[in-house]
Amino acid sequence: MTSASADVVILGAGAAGLMCALTAGRRGRRVVVLDHARQPGEKILISGGGRCNFTNLHCRPDRFLSANPHFCRSALARYTPQDFLGLVERHRIAWHEKTVGQLFCDGSARQIVAMLLAECNAVGVDIRLGQRIGEVSRGDRFRVDTAAGSMEASSLVLATGGLSIPKIGATGLSHDLARRFGLALTAIRPGLVPLLLGGEDHTRIADLAGVSANVGASCGRTRFEDGMVVTHRGLSGPAILQISSFWREGAAVRLDLLPQAAPGLLRARKQERPKAGLRTVLGEVLPQRLAEAFLPAKMAGRPIGEVADRDLAALEAALHAWEVWPTGTEGYAKAEVTLGGVDTAELSQRTMMAKAVPGLFVIGEAVDVTGWLGGYNFQWAWASGFVAGEVA
Repeated sequence: MTSASADVVILGAGAAGLMCALTAGRRGRRVVVLDHARQPGEKILISGGGRCNFTNLHCRPDRFLSANPHFCRSALARYTPQDFLGLVERHRIAWHEKTVGQLFCDGSARQIVAMLLAECNAVGVDIRLGQRIGEVSRGDRFRVDTAAGSMEASSLVLATGGLSIPKIGATGLSHDLARRFGLALTAIRPGLVPLLLGGEDHTRIADLAGVSANVGASCGRTRFEDGMVVTHRGLSGPAILQISSFWREGAAVRLDLLPQAAPGLLRARKQERPKAGLRTVLGEVLPQRLAEAFLPAKMAGRPIGEVADRDLAALEAALHAWEVWPTGTEGYAKAEVTLGGVDTAELSQRTMMAKAVPGLFVIGEAVDVTGWLGGYNFQWAWASGFVAGEVA
């Protein structure tokens, strides 16, 4: 078996790994990136509907979940959304802002991958795809064995992500290697994932697949207001994906189907248009099929003027507080991220290097830092990759 040498070996040619590679390469490090995939940046390519929601202008530490909510603060401060946006603009990639600070390519996510590859190429980064990782060990230096030979380096970076979206090759390699080097992991589970419903909850939505509405989704004290989509198996859409990261088995999710409505909406409509059908009035503020799922049979065919105020108040209250008890999630196959990962207590927040294993770095999704939906997880990948690349 042939053997080669580098300063830095990075496992994973995704967002965090490529950012780390180009940053270390700019410092004159000899960098080799190994990935079992046939093309780099596969998660980048499918993100944002193929347009890559590459960052969020409102990126703040309080929009990330971690056992240590302060851990991400240093990296996020040292590599900001404006820093990445500057890189995008230097490569003349057209972009636009959608809701709440989400930045997307006007064109294709392939532009972001091409930009990262161009930056890597400019500093001599060696990216090797289709590499099956075998034994990984550490003596005087780190050694990574592949079918094509072995590679030795003074720094090893684990950047293969988490378990989400296995169809594009996601594995638990970074987690497995971290354990082998003695690093602790927090509990992991799917995040930003559709929720499954059963029993009466599913019966109510059984005929509503495809219906969407703007809702307020709450779990405990956390609430997100955004779109919801009814699926054949449960609920999805941005508001549901957001709240799924805070939901735990056995807990309820409360859905406000009238998140923008002023109190007393139905009684006000009754005074304005007493002869209008209640079904018609509800259909003006909710998708008709969704409205009818909540409309009691005794009210269904009646003008709103004939419905008692107390019954209207009760119906409105029900629409503001639809409580469901999810039976689970769609799992890693549909999850956008993996919650949990390498315990941040094991890592330096300034460098992402393992405290007990000099030269070993863990970055991106493999770490117990998970952002909200909307570009936050890419910003964590850029930031954590950057700070590791500054010292690896």
